[in-house]
Amino acid sequence: MARRRTTGRHRARWWRGGLMALLTGAVVLPLSGAARPVTPAPAPAVLPPVTAATLDAAYAAHRADAAAASRTAAAHGDRHRAVADRALAAPDRQLLAFDGRGAGLVTEVFGDLAHADRIAVLVPGSDTGLDTYGRFRAAALALYHRLTPGRTAVVAWLGYETPGTVSTAVATTGRAEEAAPALRALVRTLHRVTGPGTDVSLLCHSYGTVVCARAAHGLDVTDIALLGSPGTGTDAAARLGTDARVWAARGGGDWVAHVPHLSAELFGTTVGFGTDPLSPSFGARVFAAGDGGHSDYFAPGSLSLTNLARIVQDETVPDSTTEAQ
Repeated sequence: MARRRTTGRHRARWWRGGLMALLTGAVVLPLSGAARPVTPAPAPAVLPPVTAATLDAAYAAHRADAAAASRTAAAHGDRHRAVADRALAAPDRQLLAFDGRGAGLVTEVFGDLAHADRIAVLVPGSDTGLDTYGRFRAAALALYHRLTPGRTAVVAWLGYETPGTVSTAVATTGRAEEAAPALRALVRTLHRVTGPGTDVSLLCHSYGTVVCARAAHGLDVTDIALLGSPGTGTDAAARLGTDARVWAARGGGDWVAHVPHLSAELFGTTVGFGTDPLSPSFGARVFAAGDGGHSDYFAPGSLSLTNLARIVQDETVPDSTTEAQ
């Protein structure tokens, strides 16, 4: 616990110092962020739009992509990636998308998507790729097991190249703007597979809240939950252009609480994310998340996970000022 708090303080100090430096114009590095090592992998199969009838075939095709990527990684001596890809190729994995190139992308489904009437989509923050996918998958599984059994599915969407926590890209909206069309396409795919009337909730963590904000305009979702958000690049929920209910929460031990809520235009991009989503002026429905840290929103047994399940299932979520922490 002490180590986690120390790490959180270091991250918060970097955010404060780094963001202030950017905002004062003392930027000499390109805003694209640090380059990641390129992991070789075959290009993924190009499939027709997925429907309920072709869903199992799509899962199988993407498992085959993961198996091929594992073999390629092993041939290049990248044992860690080979193991990660091989796990995704297991017969029980339901992959709606997979790309093993670079940091890697994957969309995994938990539950019976074709017959779901409620779907929760998890959108991750920084430092999430195939090499760290296990922790993101664990969050999706924790939510899936917390939901009432029935026609509910959970989708772990690692559908964009996330920025590094210690990088200039994490302080700008650039990656989020690039990711938003892919998130919008995913939501369209989910509705095409399930048919009309399905409730889709976006549960967005950290930098993922910026992605969700960029994708929100007119998106066919019922709820958008902003977890551990540094800001969304928008000063009010009403300006997201969505009819969805917009929620916000932050754990008592989350270092993001120390991030300055500033925003400025520099070199053609937006630096910083502006208004705190928990502030009354933003207008989100604030709910309790307990005392957890930045990575604890989906911890089994946590108050935050309980409330997220309530949101997905359209149950009453107590106000953060009245619910016991």
